[in-house]
Amino acid sequence: QVQLVESGGRLEQAGGSLRLSCVASGRTFSMLAMAWFRQAPGKERECVGTISRNGDLTYYTDSAKGRFTISRDGAKNTVYLQMNNLKPEDTAVYYCAGTSRYYRGGVDATHYDFWGQGTQVTVSS
Repeated sequence: QVQLVESGGRLEQAGGSLRLSCVASGRTFSMLAMAWFRQAPGKERECVGTISRNGDLTYYTDSAKGRFTISRDGAKNTVYLQMNNLKPEDTAVYYCAGTSRYYRGGVDATHYDFWGQGTQVTVSS
């Protein structure tokens, strides 16, 4: 099994920046394709972006393009989500997710077998 633990969420002002972290344990990190999802109150969980097993491929959904960056550090078994120019509509619980089934998972949550507990990001206007 894989355990994923997110951290870094907090209250931030619009226009500010946050970096979320997700530490993986329980399986070789290099075998996991990773992704970040978010879920706002009353809305479905949506993918923010994905990163391949060795970090050479990334994908961002329209809401994240140009503002968010996903990266990973194999030495620390950690995947990051750098979020810049935050907007109130970025307010959500952010989850990291992992899969060993794909070199890079898609934006569909069913591609991922392992999930963290989530970290709350609140952006004030």
